Amino acid sequence: MNPILVVALVCASTVQVPDCSRETALDVVVGPAHTLQECLIQGPVLAASAGHTPSDTKTYVKTRCEQRRNGG
Repeated sequence: MNPILVVALVCASTVQVPDCSRETALDVVVGPAHTLQECLIQGPVLAASAGHTPSDTKTYVKTRCEQRRNGG
């Protein structure tokens, strides 16, 4: 199991970047990553595969890298 999660937050352009979070995002796309570098690259790719394109000026993608939580 990969220890890092890629979290792509798709937020409305009216939301300030510091305020873009899981709670304020229009969509949250999560996937695995092996390294932090891979995580940062994969965020926009995940969002694009979910149908969110960079040409959409009403939204933007914020990528977060999170440690996977152990269930238990």
